[in-house]
Order: sequence, then structure tokens, then C-alpha cells
Amino acid sequence: MSLNDHWMQRDLAVLWHPCTQMKDHEQLPLVPIRRGEGVWLEDFDGKRYIDAVSSWWVNVFGHSNPRINQRIKDQVDQLEHVILAGFSHAPVIELSERLVKLTPAGLDRVFYADNGSSCIEVALKMSFHYWLNVGQPAKKRFVTLSNSYHGETVAAMSVGDVALFTDTYKALLLDTLKVPSPDCFHRPEGMSWEAHSRAMFAHMEQCLAEHHREVAAVIVEPLIQGAGGMRMYHPIYLRLLREACDRYGVHLIHDEIAVGFGRTGTMFACEQAGIRPDFLCLSKALTGGYLPLAACLTTDTVYQAFYDDYSTLRAFLHSHSYTGNPLACAAALATLDIFEQDDVIEANKALAARMASATAHLAEHAHVAEVRQTGMALAVEMVQDKASKTTYPWQERRGLKVFQHALSRGALLRPLGSVVYFLPPYVISPEQIDFLAEVASEGIDIATRDAVSVAVPRGARTDFRDPG
Repeated sequence: MSLNDHWMQRDLAVLWHPCTQMKDHEQLPLVPIRRGEGVWLEDFDGKRYIDAVSSWWVNVFGHSNPRINQRIKDQVDQLEHVILAGFSHAPVIELSERLVKLTPAGLDRVFYADNGSSCIEVALKMSFHYWLNVGQPAKKRFVTLSNSYHGETVAAMSVGDVALFTDTYKALLLDTLKVPSPDCFHRPEGMSWEAHSRAMFAHMEQCLAEHHREVAAVIVEPLIQGAGGMRMYHPIYLRLLREACDRYGVHLIHDEIAVGFGRTGTMFACEQAGIRPDFLCLSKALTGGYLPLAACLTTDTVYQAFYDDYSTLRAFLHSHSYTGNPLACAAALATLDIFEQDDVIEANKALAARMASATAHLAEHAHVAEVRQTGMALAVEMVQDKASKTTYPWQERRGLKVFQHALSRGALLRPLGSVVYFLPPYVISPEQIDFLAEVASEGIDIATRDAVSVAVPRGARTDFRDPG
């Protein structure tokens, strides 16, 4: 028995993995990882894989980064954790100061959570509670975009719209308002991203005009809808949305959990629209992919609505046991140091250009509808018919074939349904990008070689997809 097999058998005897139909592992071997370094992951049998998806979009400066490692080692000898109610510590104070300075002006208060979904819950609760505190209790609904994803806790699912994650739990979810996404994949031929995104805003304008008196906030993933298939849109939509939220007296929540910290080509996606949301949710890359931590930044106006005598019961009584954990904050501080000292955003421009050139040929593939890119995120959408953009039946799991081929070639490419995407650590080399493009091209050829073989019942949902 190989070491991989040994660890796989021990794993499958006790673990229940996330986003996984566990029965798949009767045929699909689990990959136990022994160590990581830079862009590489190494299993127990010594095989290496380029981590092209940043281990679920969190790792930006490579595995076992020595600068982040050292900061955590230094911190663990000083303080591992302390309750953040009534107590504080240097790493959380310094991190808060730096986040306030780094984000758009006016986001002056930082509230911490343990992960992205929890951060979304914080923003939703805080927005609702704000309106309650200022005497507008009717404002308790939320507006979200179709095909959006904001996490898998109950309120976060409520403002999401990826059927695979939400349909089962409909009975538990909040009553939200859903507006058609500005997703530019479906723009008419010849129409620019900007024109399409501007045209699609009419739906949001109408929704806010009709419902603003009962709406607390609009929540969006700015520029890229990640779990929705890496669908992308133009910054003009965010600018129009900010103006409309101001006109109608509605909060704007930006979920930058996946797209913050350089993924879109700027430090934060909201910068490309020149706006400031009322709530900015950050996680994933915040700690460089090391430890769970999330930050919800908001304005002093929101903060002051909760600031009162205890007897008024206006405080925001929300907490997590590991809120503002010192080790996670130390990792985040080291991550921000690297961004600052290495001029990462500028360096990424060359890497983004290499991703574009390395995959440009795929736009001519008979079963690729689109190769799209925003900064350091690039997606290739496989379809059964290019002219009509007709998708493959989700039951065929074409993306899984790409995933399996990539593993055989030493790459971790975990597609979203029929969407193959690159979201690599920023320490990837141009040559490694070329290799990933080669592997993806081979995988797409294999995955699209056969004609459709699954009979899809009339009326069946077409928007389910393999989770990424």
C-alpha cells in the first residue's frame, strides 16, 4: 500500500469533506497532501501539483511563505488568543489601523469574524440593526443579484442565488429580492461590457424605486461572481449602484471576500468604480491563506447608531469565540507587509498579461464560448454549442474530466461546472502559467471530445453545477 493510499483510507474512515458527494471517492481517489511550498503542493507519494486555484482562493503568496511563517512563530511565543470583549492586543489594533488606511476613505471601523460567511452575517445583521436603531424598522429586506454567492450560513445563503447551494434549504431562508445580474457573458453580440452592465442596471433601479422603504441593503460581489461561474461585469454597474443606494437611502454591502486583495487588478474591486461601500467584507487572502479571519469594515455613521448607554440595548451583541485571534492577525499583518514591500499589484499586471496570452488560443476552440478575465482571475467557459452558448447538462460533469486530467499532469484545477478557471497565487512564474494553460487546453479537449450523452428531462434545472 502506498503512503497516499494509507492516508486516504484513514481519512475516508472518519472525515466528511466539504462540497463533496462522499460516494465520489469510491472511484475518485482523494489526494492527501504532506507539504506545500510556493505554488506547489506535494502528496505523500512525492507527486507535486501546482495550486492553480490558491486552495479555494485564499493563498496569495505561496504555501509555507517564510515571511508569514516567521510572523506567526514570533506571535505564538507572545500571545495565542485572548477574549476580545473588554480586552485587546497589539496585532488586532495594528491590523485594524492598517485596514482603515488601506481601504476607501470613510471605512473607519473594523468588526472581526472567523470566516467569510460569518462576515456576511455580520454585515447583514449590522445593516438591519442600524435601521432599527435609527427608527426605521420597516427596512429589513435585502436585494441581491441573480447567480450570486455569499456563503453557506443561513442568512448568507438567503442573499445567494446558486441553486446547488440554496434550493435544499429554501424553507430556512430569508425573503430577499433578486435582481438580474449584470453578468456580461449574456450580453448581445457587439455590445461592450460597459454598455451591457449599464443596461442591466435598469432592473436594480426599478427594484429600489419600488421597494426602498423596506430594503436595508443591497449586497453584491463586485466585478466577479465567483461560485456563480466566475462571471464578470463592468465597474460602471457599481458606480450606478452607489448613486442609487444614496438616492434611495439604502446601504451598499460589498462582498470582497473572494475578490479583495488584488484579485481584480486593484487592491479592492470597489477602487475600479471609485466608490466606497457602507460595508466592506474581507476574508480569504486577508491572512495569505494561513488562518481563518474576516473583517467587516463600516462607517462611523453606522458605528454611532449603536453607541449609547447600555440600558438602551442598542449595542451590537454579536460575537465569535476567536474574534480577532492574535495568530490570524499576525498572518494578516505579514500579508499586508508583502503587498506593500513587494509592490504586488504592479507586479501582477505582467502575470495577468501572461495569463491572457497563454490562454488566448482557447477563444477559437469549438467548445469554448468565452475566455474572460479580470485582473488575476481568468475563466474559460465550455459549452456544447458555441454559437448559442448552450451549456452542457450538469449531470455530465465535464469539468470533472478537466480536474482529473490536470491531476494526472501535476496541477490542481478545480472547475466550477463547465468553467475552468485560473486563480493562482501571486508568486506563480510566467512559465508555470504557460504550463497551466497547456494542461487546461488538454483537459478541455478531453472533456469536450464526446457528444452530449445525458438525457435531460424537460423543465429540469440547468443552473446546477459542480461546486468549486
